Amino acid sequence: MHTALKGKIVAIVQARLGSSRLPLKSLLSLRDLPVIDWVTQRLARSRLLDQVIVAVPDTPLDEVLLQHLRRRGVASMAGSENDVLDRFCTAAKATQASYVVRVCADNPLIWGEAVDRLIERYAEGGCDYAYNHIPRGNRWPDGLGAEMLSAGLLADIALKAKAPSQREHCLNYIWDNAADFSIRTFDPEESWLCRPDLRLDMDSPEDFRKLALLPLAPGMDARAIIKACDGVAE
Repeated sequence: MHTALKGKIVAIVQARLGSSRLPLKSLLSLRDLPVIDWVTQRLARSRLLDQVIVAVPDTPLDEVLLQHLRRRGVASMAGSENDVLDRFCTAAKATQASYVVRVCADNPLIWGEAVDRLIERYAEGGCDYAYNHIPRGNRWPDGLGAEMLSAGLLADIALKAKAPSQREHCLNYIWDNAADFSIRTFDPEESWLCRPDLRLDMDSPEDFRKLALLPLAPGMDARAIIKACDGVAE
């Protein structure tokens, strides 16, 4: 273990093919590689994750995604389509996770180093939940990082969360009850990485168009990605 944390750190990737805004997005080809492969390959570069598993809905359509992941040798499982919180709990139990790093499959440029910095910051103690995936109270670009909490807290949330929005968006319960939790975020150390103006996730056809036209490669670090974004005119 490279941190003060005792136990298994598992990244659970939330992926599906049934998005209404961008159908089949996890298998769309971004620079000749399916988006889900960008996510899993870039997560594999993390130094501190013990395992990565992709959690998909148990629908006939998503069986295509499940089979794709299995052909790639990527750990995967199927769970509830709409109760994503239950799907995450199932994945956490299946992997015997002590800590869960939540990753969305619409972040093809997720950066292993950003995930490691999140884990290190969480491991300092004193928080229930930490994040650096969105520029909310921090200066990270949108789409490089992740969210982290203990598997125990995830299970506790699953018992308490009742609203449909809290089941579908599995960590909404924390934000809906923010006063009850210690929430931590932080800024990047490098000035060039402090780019909250950059949105690197992929929720819509326009997002896909912008990323697909950038000179990107799966092995790029954050600095190269930011240079690519700045070098291409809108």
